[in-house]
Amino acid sequence: MLEIRLIVRAAHTLAAAAWVGGSILYLVAVLPALRSKGPAPAVAGEIAALFRRMVNICMGVLLLSGAYLTFDRLTQTTLGWPYMVVLGLKIVIATGMFILAIYIGQSNIRRLAKRSTRLSRAAPQLMLALGIVVFILGALLNGLFEGTIAPH
Repeated sequence: MLEIRLIVRAAHTLAAAAWVGGSILYLVAVLPALRSKGPAPAVAGEIAALFRRMVNICMGVLLLSGAYLTFDRLTQTTLGWPYMVVLGLKIVIATGMFILAIYIGQSNIRRLAKRSTRLSRAAPQLMLALGIVVFILGALLNGLFEGTIAPH
């Protein structure tokens, strides 16, 4: 059983790192480079499609592995209210991140909005900020869990 936990936990961490790290790269390097060299719609469209595909895969891995890890942790030991509060907060923020990713990934909606709405303009940065917060909450959850199972 330990091997399955390790594989699922590694998949969860790698999917989160790929999504958040990819978002940083996309916002800090790719988009500014595309903007500085003038419009290249074919290249920009292909980059966006490939990134969207990666995000979709990451979302699937995160949903499945997150459900497994949550069930696994909640059935192992008695966890206190701080763990439950942080877990609930992480789930709510991650859900918001998924909703934003789906919103951004719907190209027809984005074309209609033409990035004119405040949400359309802020969504990529907001999604990255939420991803960083989710990562921090995940680290906090690990610390709380290890503190619960460690002998006092």
